Amino acid sequence: MSGELTLGIIGVGNLGGALAEGALAAGAVSRVLGADISTKRLKELRDRIGEGFAIASAAQAARTADVVAIAVKPHVLSAVLDDLRDVLRPGCPLVSVAAGVQIERIEKSLPSGWPVIRAMPNLAMLVCESATALSANRFVSKRDMQTVESVFRAVGMVVKVEESQMHAVTGLTGSGPAYVSLLIEGLAAGGVKKGLQPPLARALACQLLYGTAKLIAEKDLHPAVLRDQVTTPGGTTIAGLKELEMHSVRGALLAAVEAASERSEKLAES
Repeated sequence: MSGELTLGIIGVGNLGGALAEGALAAGAVSRVLGADISTKRLKELRDRIGEGFAIASAAQAARTADVVAIAVKPHVLSAVLDDLRDVLRPGCPLVSVAAGVQIERIEKSLPSGWPVIRAMPNLAMLVCESATALSANRFVSKRDMQTVESVFRAVGMVVKVEESQMHAVTGLTGSGPAYVSLLIEGLAAGGVKKGLQPPLARALACQLLYGTAKLIAEKDLHPAVLRDQVTTPGGTTIAGLKELEMHSVRGALLAAVEAASERSEKLAES
């Protein structure tokens, strides 16, 4: 069962730490073996998460864990894999969350035929609301895929995509929390400008985005349909929408996803 899994995470920065905290909180794993060059970060996570999080070396995590997730920066991934290739537990699926690093490159640093899965989650793993995309090589068994899916499904929604689509996923949902944070910041600032206290404005803005997203998702609405339902002739909403269109907010969001996706492609090339 997934709840009895030991998950090794090498690199417990923002994404790796979120995975550790979210997976343990959701009961998807029984133990996390965390390895990182920062002892301060490891101790911080252990103090916050509790006994389910154990500090380990990268080699210990690789030898012991049922699933190993590599959450280091893309430019150091190859070096980390070179250090681990001879100590990985036989058959243990390896999950990489390094943006832009293709499975083919990862395979070159591992023994022949090793099961590799690329994952692109986001920081909403901390509250079990991530959107995670998975793409696997041909050596990943059905059971391995189910195991890895169960871990990420415990911290949000999971989709399986072709590896060629991972750049678009990175630009949309991997980087997306930053875009949404900017939206919340701007909406809250507007509320403050018109007289609301900052904590109240921020709370209202957060609930606004959460409630609207839930409404669209659960009622399977096209966003344009909901927009038209809220907009009345000569009303307040159309006045606000006019300003958003004048400032090209929709176009700016499209361009942001495109730019982040293209940056992921450049990382893959380098």
